[in-house]
Amino acid sequence: MTLAIFDLDNTLLQGDSDHAWGEYLVEVGAVDGAQFTRDNNRYYQAYLDGTLDIFEFLERHQLKPLARHDRVTLERWRAEFLHTKILPLIVPAARALVEKHRSQGHTLMIITATNRFITAPIAAEFGISHLIATEPEESNGRFTGKVDGVPSYREGKVTRLRSWLSEHHQDLDGSWFYSDSHNDLPLLELVDHPVAVNPDTVLASQAHARGWPMLKLR
Repeated sequence: MTLAIFDLDNTLLQGDSDHAWGEYLVEVGAVDGAQFTRDNNRYYQAYLDGTLDIFEFLERHQLKPLARHDRVTLERWRAEFLHTKILPLIVPAARALVEKHRSQGHTLMIITATNRFITAPIAAEFGISHLIATEPEESNGRFTGKVDGVPSYREGKVTRLRSWLSEHHQDLDGSWFYSDSHNDLPLLELVDHPVAVNPDTVLASQAHARGWPMLKLR
């Protein structure tokens, strides 16, 4: 099995689904608009800078709205979010990249720090069944606002991927990983074929120094 792994935000998507979800929640009045927007932007900048405290972000910001609303309402919002906000962020070049690996018989996977509630339908839109995402904790059919297990962020992506490989009796021989972010350097360093996609400044510098290919999907 050859594994082709894709980061999601700013890689397969021409934007950040996590940040966009926060903006959408403000639009529909699900959160306190002014304060949530400030926090949304602050945490996103920390992510870009590589200084994000992932547990603080998840439990004080990203997962709180999931705990405050019932599942039916959340799923209705998510369906509209996918249609109006996410689909416009999927460019033909991203779909073509996924299909290139599918046509070669590779096993496709998305690995993302954004939580599964947001990202599962996006992975389905690409026809990708293997998804490693941050898991929001659930109890009695409702989200608790806490994270379940290890967030798939930075070194956590490596931890989660190694667990998946062990469970599926697979390895990383011949593997590919596509990402835009320096936060993904731990996983990029692990695979046989790292590719920087629309890379940020730090990742572009690292890719150039290490001779990694760089790809633009915009």
